[in-house]
Formats: sequence, structure tokens, C-alpha cells
Amino acid sequence: MKIRALALKAIIPVLTLTLAAGGSAFGGSCGSDGKDVVDTAIDAGSFNTLVTAVTAAGLVDVLKGDGPFTVFAPTDEAFAKLPEGTIEALLQDKEALIAVLTYHVVPGKVLAADVVGLDSAKTVQGQSVNIDSSSGVKIDDANVIQADIIASNGVIHVIDSVILPQ
Repeated sequence: MKIRALALKAIIPVLTLTLAAGGSAFGGSCGSDGKDVVDTAIDAGSFNTLVTAVTAAGLVDVLKGDGPFTVFAPTDEAFAKLPEGTIEALLQDKEALIAVLTYHVVPGKVLAADVVGLDSAKTVQGQSVNIDSSSGVKIDDANVIQADIIASNGVIHVIDSVILPQ
């Protein structure tokens, strides 16, 4: 689809970020109180766009499953950085939406302490994300701004940009 190709090309530019100590998307909470990754994201209140996209893609039940999952969760602000019309185009193209969303998920529970020495991780989408922990933690070109939000079926790392498969 031409719109999808244009939308994806428009959001590939390199984004530079750093691991931030403040500004918690989870209000300072580090635990899930037994909630899965979906309910943990919903309760945070700063992932409305992500939750809408996961619902539209039909991935809610999968992400409520046993896991474990590592989710690189873009905030609403991260989605707002996308060029106008990108989110709407993805919501109209379920295949592209699923590819983008599953690129944000790694099977297993990968905590911040586990990334030292890793340079990549294979995503559920099938491609690998690049990991750079030389100055904070970067996943592809997105910085992790809050790490290790523990959920009952995995862990969430908050990122400030949407990452895209190549």
C-alpha cells in the first residue's frame, strides 16, 4: 500500500535519546501488583495510543498471555512525534500495524541489567532490534526513558520514540 510505504519511510529518521532518571510514565511505580503488560500499560495512563493500536491489531489477548514478554512501550508523546496521518494509516493497515507493534516486543523477560554486553535482540516480528548500552540504553534509535516496569507476564521498558522494522 502506497500510504503505508510513505508513512513508514517518514518515521525512519534517526532519533537520539538518553536514559532518563526522572519523569516516570508509571508515576514512580516499579511493580505491577500482579497485572499483565497490557493492564500495567493501561493503568499508567500514558500509553493510550499504544493500547488503541494493540487493540486494533487484535494483540490484546496475546499480550495478556503467559509470556514472558519484554515490551518496548512508546508513550503517547512518542507516537505524537510521528508525521501527521501516520497513526491513522497504520490503523487502517492491520498487517503493517501488527509488524510495527510486534517489532516492539521481545520474547522472554529482558531486564535492564541483562542488556550489558548485548548488541541485539530478536523481536516477535522476526527482525532484531539493535541495543546500545554505551551511554544509557538505546533500542534501535529510541532511548529507554524508564526501565524494568515489572508485570506478571514480563517487563516493560518505556521508550520515547516509535521504532520500526527495516
